[in-house]
This record gives sequence, C-alpha cells and structure tokens, in this order.
Amino acid sequence: VQLQASGGGLVQAGGSLRLSCAASRRTGSNNGVGWFRQAPGKEREFVAAISWNGGDSLYADSVKGRFTISRARANYTVFLQMNNLKPEDTAAYYCAVARSSAATANAEWYRYWGQGTLVTVSS
Repeated sequence: VQLQASGGGLVQAGGSLRLSCAASRRTGSNNGVGWFRQAPGKEREFVAAISWNGGDSLYADSVKGRFTISRARANYTVFLQMNNLKPEDTAAYYCAVARSSAATANAEWYRYWGQGTLVTVSS
C-alpha cells in the first residue's frame, strides 16, 4: 500500500488547511487511519485517528476542537481539516494505516506510513 499525503503549506496563525491522505489501493479501506506529526527537534506525536467505517475518532488534546478527521470510503481517502492553526502546529504531518479496524493513538499499531506533508504556521 502506498499512501500519499498532501495539502500542507504555509498559513498564518488562525488560518486553516485541509490535509488529504490517499491510499494506492483498496487495502486500508477496512483499517483505521491516523495522522501523526513531527516538529523539528521533537519526537513524532499522535494527532488524530479514525476507525475503518468512520464511526470512531480520536484526537490529541492539543488539537481537540480545532482539527477534524474524516474519510471518504469511496476513494480510500482520509482528510484532516485543521482550523485555528497555531505556530506550535508547525510540523511534518504523516498519515498511516493501522493493523486493525480501530482508531488508535499508538504508533506501533500502524503498518503503512506515507511520506510527510509540511505544515508551517506563522505568527
């Protein structure tokens, strides 16, 4: 499975971006999908995850109320809508497909990882 993350860019604080994660084939449509991020000099951290059918979602406390994860099952794409962005949201964002159908914050439960898309939020 190949994952392609896109939608990153430069935005001012308070602005919005919508990230997309597209899978290359059907595998992953029955799996949970998550977003993680890694800022320069920091460890990778969990951002959000969604279950295979979109029924469950998880968010890191730092993004609750600002980010929304969703999925379009028809074309195996997962979205991360990011509103009210803050400079501390600046990072490379990665999407990943879980080993199970559940939404999980544990990076060890993810099998496939996409290349990152860079988000830069200016103050």
